[in-house]
Amino acid sequence: MTENTPETTAPKRDMPLWVQIIVWVALIALLVILGIGLMRNQQGTVQAGDRIYDFSLTLFDDYTYEGKSPVTLSDLRGKIVVINFWASWCTTCKQEAAELEAAWQYYQPGGEVVFLGVDYVDTEPEALAYLEEFGITYPNGPDMGTRISQAFRIQGVPETYFLDREGVLQYVQIGPFTSIDQIQSIVDSLLAE
Repeated sequence: MTENTPETTAPKRDMPLWVQIIVWVALIALLVILGIGLMRNQQGTVQAGDRIYDFSLTLFDDYTYEGKSPVTLSDLRGKIVVINFWASWCTTCKQEAAELEAAWQYYQPGGEVVFLGVDYVDTEPEALAYLEEFGITYPNGPDMGTRISQAFRIQGVPETYFLDREGVLQYVQIGPFTSIDQIQSIVDSLLAE
């Protein structure tokens, strides 16, 4: 004779619908963020011919440009702009520091060329010590929250970007410069336009 025994099963606990919706929305948002990140990585750095969007760089104490801090890119229209991404911990940045400063000293009196140093993922004391060590006098400031470096999609430091008078990127130097002549040839070609 078979016994009638009730089945022993765990009570069914359904997840509330609102929790399911939140989980799915979070997963979809995560996938979108990952997809955007992958697309940006595949794009590489900004390229010659790209218009560079406006940004402001708050300069370190004792660094100004025409008495201003922060410096806004749109305020520099009409000038050639050289933007150098660097860090105190970067050994190859040290290889080009003297050349960049010498080029700045050469072009500064004419007022047609502006150099901007953007300190990438660094601490202020070390950055200031680096600037002092190499006697850097052109405007420099920290990239707070890496906003500027993300806009340029930099791959590392040093990287230098040359903008024409209209704010259009004309040349990208990945890695350090080996001579002041290398910098001057790029700037002189932009001044001749």
